[in-house]
Amino acid sequence: MALIDVVVFEIGGTLYALDIHLAREIVEMMPITPVPRAPPHIAGIINLRGEITNILNLNRILNPPEHENEETQKIIVLMPDASGGSNVGIIVDNVRSVIQVEEENIDSMDNSFSKEAFVKGIIKEKTEESGAAGKTDLIIWLDMNLILAGLNIENL
Repeated sequence: MALIDVVVFEIGGTLYALDIHLAREIVEMMPITPVPRAPPHIAGIINLRGEITNILNLNRILNPPEHENEETQKIIVLMPDASGGSNVGIIVDNVRSVIQVEEENIDSMDNSFSKEAFVKGIIKEKTEESGAAGKTDLIIWLDMNLILAGLNIENL
């Protein structure tokens, strides 16, 4: 039984995950400099320890319900290998945790649906609630490689 490590984060009140090996670091939200004539999914750029990093707004790509909480927003900086060598970060409303998921707790998606929705699968995570039998959270496991390929990220 294989375990998969993922970062769980929230956008628009919905839980999402991405493969841990794609994330370089998680940083607090900082001022983002807008880039003139940039597409709507590009929030702008930041100077992260001397490196210019392109910041993507996943809200504009995934179209979740509006539910931004600026107080808890974070930037997940991706590994340069994941983004064609570019420094890229994504804005999320909140980072929940890093978890290990057993493959049996992941439902695969139909190929036609997953390509349109950028979804690798649905993670079913049991949560322990005090005094209750617990419930299952559904976490949308994003295919960040597909998202980045669709954005032609190498040209940023």
